Amino acid sequence: MSSADLKESAALPRSDREPYRPWSYDLDATDVYIPRVRPGQQRWFAAVTRSGSRKQYARVLVLAESTKTKRWEMVAAVDIDDPEQLPDIILDKDGYATAVDASSTSLAAPVGVLRTAVADNFATGGEKTGKKVFTPTKAARRQIKVHDQTTRKFGTRGTTQFASADTEFRDAYALKTTTGALVIFSHTHTQHDAVAAPGLQIVPDKLDRAWLNAPAPAFTYTFTCSDVAAVPATPRPSSLLGYGCRRTDAKPTVPDFSL
Repeated sequence: MSSADLKESAALPRSDREPYRPWSYDLDATDVYIPRVRPGQQRWFAAVTRSGSRKQYARVLVLAESTKTKRWEMVAAVDIDDPEQLPDIILDKDGYATAVDASSTSLAAPVGVLRTAVADNFATGGEKTGKKVFTPTKAARRQIKVHDQTTRKFGTRGTTQFASADTEFRDAYALKTTTGALVIFSHTHTQHDAVAAPGLQIVPDKLDRAWLNAPAPAFTYTFTCSDVAAVPATPRPSSLLGYGCRRTDAKPTVPDFSL
């Protein structure tokens, strides 16, 4: 996601580029959650940072040590739509958090179910599984709004279809909470735009410069996203608390006019 941002920025005219600003976090407004790990397990920890005049904005971070390079990397940074919805994370007597297997069936929605539901929010507006797995939080409604607005943007002159894709980054991180678990995960989906009839073409916008060189009758975009969900331990809907997506690939494709 960060590499995609840099690639798109470098392809813009200099006048359109946002100046780079080093980022930092206020440690006095940051809660750090360090899980105990057994020998051989990947080391990681999570943090919740707050900003704004009233500390009304929250972001969940996950930092993990690469098993190959042994370097620490920030592998997720997701803004939370409503910080009041963040569940309380359980700490033991020594102040450590407890890591939870995000794929465990002891959770109402293991991470595979969460990924499927998120992809369905984009693909169908949540009609198949999204609205069953998730309560109608701001984040879930935003994903459904993306589906509703984007699939209608061409009117009768073209179509847009979203679909789930293989997730490149399969790692998921979860911490035990008073109600279940806070799960941070990644998902990938595609967006296929196509004209409705021969002779029409789609003109890439300025952010497409890094990926696409010329107009074409159809394009397929790939998006890599990070998501945060509060998942209960008992069988009831989960809450999608926030998500962020970046276009990480785009290419022209051949439209199908047979439909």
